[in-house]
Amino acid sequence: MKPVRCAIYTRKSSDEGLEQAFNSLDAQREACAAYVLSQASEGWAALPDIYDDGGLSGGTLQRPALQRLLARVDAGEVDIIVVYKVDRLTRSLFDFAKLVERLDAASVSFVSVTQSFNTTTSMGRLTLNMLLSFAQFEREVTAERIRDKIAASKAKGMWMGGNPPIGYAPDGRTLKVVEPEAAQVRAVFERYLQLGNVRQVADALARDRITTPQRINGKGKAYGGCAWSRGQIYKLLSNPIYLGLIEHKGARFKGLHPAIIDADLWEQVQARLAQNLQGHRTGGRASSPSLLAGKVVDDDGRPLIAAHATKRVASVGSTAADAAGGGRVRYRYYVTQEAHRGEVPGMRIPARELEALVIARIQEELADPFSLADKAALSVPPHDVLRLHGDKIAPSRQAIAELIEQVKIASSSIDIVCSGGAIAALLGLPAPEAPTRALLHCEARLTRSGRVVRLVNGKGTSALATPDAALVRLVTKAHRWWDELRKGELDTRTLAMREGVQASYLTRVLRLAFLAPDVIEAMLAGRHGAGATVAELTLGSGVDPAWDAQRRALIGAI
Repeated sequence: MKPVRCAIYTRKSSDEGLEQAFNSLDAQREACAAYVLSQASEGWAALPDIYDDGGLSGGTLQRPALQRLLARVDAGEVDIIVVYKVDRLTRSLFDFAKLVERLDAASVSFVSVTQSFNTTTSMGRLTLNMLLSFAQFEREVTAERIRDKIAASKAKGMWMGGNPPIGYAPDGRTLKVVEPEAAQVRAVFERYLQLGNVRQVADALARDRITTPQRINGKGKAYGGCAWSRGQIYKLLSNPIYLGLIEHKGARFKGLHPAIIDADLWEQVQARLAQNLQGHRTGGRASSPSLLAGKVVDDDGRPLIAAHATKRVASVGSTAADAAGGGRVRYRYYVTQEAHRGEVPGMRIPARELEALVIARIQEELADPFSLADKAALSVPPHDVLRLHGDKIAPSRQAIAELIEQVKIASSSIDIVCSGGAIAALLGLPAPEAPTRALLHCEARLTRSGRVVRLVNGKGTSALATPDAALVRLVTKAHRWWDELRKGELDTRTLAMREGVQASYLTRVLRLAFLAPDVIEAMLAGRHGAGATVAELTLGSGVDPAWDAQRRALIGAI
């Protein structure tokens, strides 16, 4: 008889009681093992590996033991998965559908020892789907109850757990003051009033060797004892818990805990924070806002956040807004959380190029209002036909950005989702009775040009005309050297010795003096293709002498 390999999987939503010698996971495993043993005559045998997920919700499949089990399923090392109840495997109907598809592909079934059903029949699947629907409903109702309980408890001023703020320690359902830490909190508030700047407060604390308090979390892990960051100081200065309040979803309630900061000091600090924030918003950064902030996602639906980096450089094509602050250029990006934290994999897209590409694509559609209205499923009344034919619709960049609901970045394209209602308002058309959307598609991809990551369109040219300073200098040098050689007074070897370069390098650069005039104009204007880099032109296969070939290779045109 062919042996049937059975893997036992157990799960518990909370970690309460898991420290006991015989806990819920042990009870589930024992019941499953007894069931497998009862089927020994059918060749069933339990695998020795233990797959326990303690303290993990059934609302997600991202559980370590379950993922290890599924890896063995994919490898063909399991025939049956045995669980105590089906909701131990998952409480989500959507996740269950994915699991069944994956198990079917591996010819693996699963058994619940307390619920009798057969997943190989349509009736069995229907019964299981109904069972899982109730399990998912139970999970969602439980979550609602927990949220309601937290809201009601906070309305009564209770502390509902988590890491207590600096200056406090947990005391049942409230907080007690830790005086040494509380004194440090008051000192931070007072220093901020004196210095008026969070960065200066952080620098002053670092000079005085004042660090965050060392603490132990609920799991016994030590943390703290490091330098104060600006983010920590901002969070401390704006935390209403120091005024004796408990905050929940924007509402504030009188807390059961004592205040550390008196009302007068609190109001002064909040007024100063608001004043600095207002000045920050009206400063140089407001001249180059991230138009698509909160609207960009990657192909998997993960949001990309607006971020920036500031470097002291002098490059051709830097705008006045970028160079504000004395020779410092501000580079804006849209990045995934992984890239923002320095992890991999992650996506980092130049913001100016993405915004230019998206704005240009929508402006292209606005040139044909009827086509755009059709894509947004809008009706055009007869009396608006002539008006739309005669109007020149040229809204500002900000007005165009307000049309956008989402920008989805794929590997070789960008999908722009625009609001039908916003388009109707811009075109002066009746608002749609139901929400509609217009989907605009454009070809684009990320590529590396030298050390710079660029966003290029379907023709391979940059979405934003930004001249490459190094490339411009190289073409200028090629023409200067060719002018020297044309005089007939020097040969290439002598000129290379005078310029302090290798003769082979000089000859490779000289080839750029014979580029087509429109190719050179495109380089000077920043409209060249992604392949037109210093490295490619001097170390690559060389420049084709035919101008048409140069246009195709370097500016994507014939």
